[in-house]
Amino acid sequence: MNQVTLGKTGITVPQNAFGALPIQRVCQDYAVKLLRRAYEGGMRFFDTARAYSDSEVKVGEAFDGMREKVYIATKTAAKTPEEFWKDLETSLKNLRTDYIDIYQLHCVPQCYRPGDGTGMYECLVKAKEEGKIRHIGITAHKLGVAEEIIESGLYETLQYPFSYLSSEREQNLVRACKEKNMGFIAMKGLAGGLINRSEAAMAYMTQYDNALPIWGIQKETELEEWLSYMEQTPSMTPELTAYIEKEQKELNGDFCRGCGYCMPCPAGIQINNCARMSLMLRRAPSKNWLTPAMQEEMRKIEGCLHCGKCKKKCPYELNTPELLKKNYEDYKKVLAGEVKVQ
Repeated sequence: MNQVTLGKTGITVPQNAFGALPIQRVCQDYAVKLLRRAYEGGMRFFDTARAYSDSEVKVGEAFDGMREKVYIATKTAAKTPEEFWKDLETSLKNLRTDYIDIYQLHCVPQCYRPGDGTGMYECLVKAKEEGKIRHIGITAHKLGVAEEIIESGLYETLQYPFSYLSSEREQNLVRACKEKNMGFIAMKGLAGGLINRSEAAMAYMTQYDNALPIWGIQKETELEEWLSYMEQTPSMTPELTAYIEKEQKELNGDFCRGCGYCMPCPAGIQINNCARMSLMLRRAPSKNWLTPAMQEEMRKIEGCLHCGKCKKKCPYELNTPELLKKNYEDYKKVLAGEVKVQ
């Protein structure tokens, strides 16, 4: 397994890290078991966030008493200094630690700078001076914001969605981070579930020696699959190259990543599933998405208020209402037998 150094932080870990968002969906004991198994299997970098409900608590219990053996990154979605300090103290308590390796501003709408009037960057600097955080990071979902962040030179790491479905401009983010000696943390390496061949996803990542992928893990089977690559790391072969090129052609264009930042919907629509239903029907066993319960969820699209709130909140600037409409029309055709899926 390749080792990755996150820019000027000096943090060097295997190019195979644990994304702890999904463990909020499982019980404490199971999550702790997963995290400890990840460590035993060679993972050393663990990413969580205040926004991930009890994920921090689970990470804290898993690594209590062995803090120096792992690197922990977490995030705050604070918009004011007051919220920042409250979140930081809560994270330290949850994680059972007196410091955080990388503290990241979460899904930012802008590149926070010194003297911009928000006080957010100043909070990061003060927290680092106090020893509560060791490195200053930031996460973004909007490409233009990410480019501005890199150019600013203010942050030690950038976390951004990155996979073999990423555009050339998004690939340039990784290259720019390397030039700036800035760590690049790749979230959504499976494109929100659209990529279903982990071997291809991992092989693609290994082409970028400065990118650290954090795989969202919820099940033991998923974890063991990723851990198997510690000893036998996939690399790009002619077969995998052809497979990825085919995927890129089929999945080119705007698609919902299922991040959920558009939620909640005033009409109760499960946007993060419904707006990408056409893809999921064709990339996973369709029966899982054609249940009576899921049909009921899709019917809620008929009650769309056209308020535009989801469109405004989408970090990828997608036309969410239009995506919902298209996916619902396709779904009805599948149900009627007019369109065949597996």
